[in-house]
Amino acid sequence: MRVHLPYGRSGLDVDLPDYAHVLLPAQATPLPDPQEAVRLSLAQPLNSKPLRVLVRSYDSVALVVSDITRPVPNRILLSPILETIADKGVPREQVVIVNATGMHRGNSGEELASMLGEEIANGYRVVNHDARDRSSLTYLKSNGRGAEVWLNRDYLCADVRILTGFVEPHIFAGYSGGGKAVLPGVAGAEIILSNHGADMLADPRSTWCHTEGNPIFEEIRSVALASRPTFLVNVTLNERKEMTGVFAGELAAAHDAAIAQAASQALRPISHLYDIVVSTNLGWAADINLYQSVKGMSVAAQALNEDGTIVLTAECAEGLGNQEFIDLLLSEPSFPALMEKIHGLAQNEQWAVQCLAMVSERAEVYLHSSLSQDLTERAHLRYCADIGATVSSLAEEFRAKNGRDPAIAVLPYGQLTVPRRDG
Repeated sequence: MRVHLPYGRSGLDVDLPDYAHVLLPAQATPLPDPQEAVRLSLAQPLNSKPLRVLVRSYDSVALVVSDITRPVPNRILLSPILETIADKGVPREQVVIVNATGMHRGNSGEELASMLGEEIANGYRVVNHDARDRSSLTYLKSNGRGAEVWLNRDYLCADVRILTGFVEPHIFAGYSGGGKAVLPGVAGAEIILSNHGADMLADPRSTWCHTEGNPIFEEIRSVALASRPTFLVNVTLNERKEMTGVFAGELAAAHDAAIAQAASQALRPISHLYDIVVSTNLGWAADINLYQSVKGMSVAAQALNEDGTIVLTAECAEGLGNQEFIDLLLSEPSFPALMEKIHGLAQNEQWAVQCLAMVSERAEVYLHSSLSQDLTERAHLRYCADIGATVSSLAEEFRAKNGRDPAIAVLPYGQLTVPRRDG
């Protein structure tokens, strides 16, 4: 059978065995008028007064948005929010849009225009958060592990603080959105590294679609609430990146409602585990580099038998990732050696290397990307030149060894589909 896999901007059509099981997100009807749905959510929020009541003409306003690696429909979200702010008499000079980069690189002017629309990007002050620039941060508190919490000054010192985002399953925080706009979005490096530290990630509750008792999720929400956000606007999307819900209001109430919607779309029951899982990282811009594409590997592992094989499709147009990730990933000859090195660490990009290593402990991972074979193998992964041919070869090897066809699953939409074993 032929399956379309998101890959970069264009995607790939791949021939796979007819007996493969394609796992898709649950069908979710897109909103007929997304922008009107946003306006309605601002006027009828969850556990909060309407946004128009919370804003005064003399207020300074900080509006936090996700960076280019997230498929948030910022243009649809921002226009009604900014209209509401303007209708209350707040001049543009009192509004700042903070690009929540976390530890990612800042976005260029061209990228910001593509994310926000030229009118917004050019008509408002837009700042790239820099987690490493202490001079741009303000101290909030310390966490229970001794790490100091510093947050973006433009955000924390504003009279009105509005968070936006997209809620989907998350590799170790349970779900994205909500407080992630603050931590890691506009937080300082020290608390980000502490929150993403090796011990935090090693907790079995720090995983896909799990929030209760998840130490990473709970600290993210705690820090976000301590920053006293005024209002949250989160959305859910389907696999075509169409909006399926808008959830606005008080942070916890709106985020919990969005999580319920995301779970109904993404959690997919499976009756058994699989020997081979083919997955993606959702295409552009989520598969912009290997660092981001770890998520597609990890969610595939949720459906995998021990000693199974993952075939990941991710373009990685910008290579492996930032230099700190590259340096750590290539610093040891194998994932076991990296796991030994990482144990107890809280350093930049350690989380991605650790997640890669955790998957490799129970799976062989092939990567089809724009990376060279040499670079792929230096990153401790198997090179895949052709997805269909690789799966066919793996199936033949499995059949020869086990006397049966392998159970094969395909996750065309990567982390938008989280397999969960029945029972």
